[in-house]
Amino acid sequence: MVTIKTSMGDIKLELFEKEAPKTVASFLRYVDEKHYDNTIFHRVIDNFMVQGGGFDADFNQKATNEPVENEAANQISNTIGTVAMARTSDPHSATSQFFINLVDNDFLDFKAPTAQGFGYCVFAKVVEGMDVVNEMKKVTTGFRGPHGDVPEENIIIKEIVRA
Repeated sequence: MVTIKTSMGDIKLELFEKEAPKTVASFLRYVDEKHYDNTIFHRVIDNFMVQGGGFDADFNQKATNEPVENEAANQISNTIGTVAMARTSDPHSATSQFFINLVDNDFLDFKAPTAQGFGYCVFAKVVEGMDVVNEMKKVTTGFRGPHGDVPEENIIIKEIVRA
C-alpha cells in the first residue's frame, strides 16, 4: 500500500505486487527515492484518466530511471479506479508516469504482444480517496506549451509514502 498525498487530498493505493512485480518494484523505487515529491498531475481528461509523476510544479520534466518491462499481459483490466503505467508508443518505455482510470478503459488492456496490442500495465487500484480523484477530473484544463489537458491550477503530489 502507498498513499499519494496531494493538494486536493489523499489517495490510498493497493499495489499488485504478485501480478506486476517489476512494475511495482520500479514504482516503489521512485517512491523511496522521493521522485514524486512536489510533482503534479499534469494531464486530466474527464471520462478517461488523470496522469502524473513526471513533471515538477514548474512543468520541468524530471529525470527517470531505466524503463520497466511492460507486464500488461497480467490481464488486469484498466477499469475505473485502477492505476496503470503511462508510456510512449514503445510498449516497454514506462518509467515514472502513471495514470488513474476514471472510467472502464478496456481498450487500454493487453490484446497481443505487438506494438499496437500490448496495452498499459495495471499495477494498483485506489482503495481510498476515489472522491479526491473524482474532484480532480472536474478542474479546468488548458495548454501549457505543447501540452494539452493540463490543469490551469496545479494539482500537486506533495509526496507518495508507503502506507
